[in-house]
Amino acid sequence: MSSGEIRAADTSEEARTQTFLDEIFSPLHRAEQRRWARAYLRGLLHVTGRKTPRRMARTESLPPAAAQGLHQFINASPWEWEPVRRRLVLGIAGSTTPYAWTVAELIIPKRGEHSVGVHRRPDPVTGLTVNCQRAVGLFLAAGAHCFPVDWSLVLDDTWGREQQRRLRARIPETETARHMGGHVLGFAAGVAAEPRLPDVPWVLDLTRYDDASGVLAGLARQRLDIVCEVEPGQVVFAGDRLPAVITVGELMEGRYARQPPVITRQAADSAAKTIPIHTYAGTVRLPRRTTGQDDNSVRYQVLKRPALNGRQPARYWISSLTNRPVKDVMASVRSRTAVRTAVAKLREHFGVLDFEGRSFPGWHHHMTMASAAYAIRHLPGGPGLVPLMPVSAVPAEAAS
Repeated sequence: MSSGEIRAADTSEEARTQTFLDEIFSPLHRAEQRRWARAYLRGLLHVTGRKTPRRMARTESLPPAAAQGLHQFINASPWEWEPVRRRLVLGIAGSTTPYAWTVAELIIPKRGEHSVGVHRRPDPVTGLTVNCQRAVGLFLAAGAHCFPVDWSLVLDDTWGREQQRRLRARIPETETARHMGGHVLGFAAGVAAEPRLPDVPWVLDLTRYDDASGVLAGLARQRLDIVCEVEPGQVVFAGDRLPAVITVGELMEGRYARQPPVITRQAADSAAKTIPIHTYAGTVRLPRRTTGQDDNSVRYQVLKRPALNGRQPARYWISSLTNRPVKDVMASVRSRTAVRTAVAKLREHFGVLDFEGRSFPGWHHHMTMASAAYAIRHLPGGPGLVPLMPVSAVPAEAAS
């Protein structure tokens, strides 16, 4: 490639990135807000280590007042994050081929007790009790990546009832203490209400949820397709004339489990690996939470991966994709691996642990910018970098 062709490619990439930024940040009506957004985005992408406004300003060689301006843009500027996230997810969906919605939990260690939502709880990875914020992220799986597109902050009971703490943190009245399942169903309702978003299955791991049955019932009410991993004790209704209440573990130990089709996947070392998946010969229904009766309108498939090598226990899934081949259903489960990779990248490279403010709007502003940075870096055909903004384009005063 000649030097002229390289310059043309660079210009084309810069133009594509600028078009993408113009679209997702169009809800920011003030020009200086859009300029601060671009500066903050560059900081998230370029700064190594902790991604604080001061380090961003120093790395980008911005004027001394820029650190305060970046801080103000995140913590004090009254822009709404929901329209930006909506534009972001529509842009991602339009640039990729999505195959699943999924969610992931994020534990953000914190010192002190003043950051919004901070409380003590066990870390699900280490098992240690930590002082932290607990977040739930909505991800759109497409290709090799899972893109973060929405966030919810989990509030415990103290943040739900202590009005002075809520006022100081500027928590809206609509935000209450909810279990994880409530946050997931909130995401699902938002997606279902936007007809332009992809109609792809919700692939969830419900094995750690306190109310997995409630989540399944809520998704069923919205008629969303699912592929959900559940505990063996998950209750279903089997049979047509006289449906029996039975757990999926008991069901798959019975004589109706089919001979397993063979699912082939590529292991990390590139060696072919086969995994047997058993399926129930018929379909099942889920208990209806409101009446205790079964829901006759939606049928589900039960799948089981037997225990492997005596070390890994059997795993179970409930799927509404009853007309699709088992291989295709299980292929969507790869989104769970992809989302774990995405969370690790967000922690290490995109600053989701580095928010220094204490307010609810500030936290959501920061997480919105981190999600946009992740998209720019990983969208297919994208340059991965925000075009350099001249120092003269940085607003002289803090964002407001």
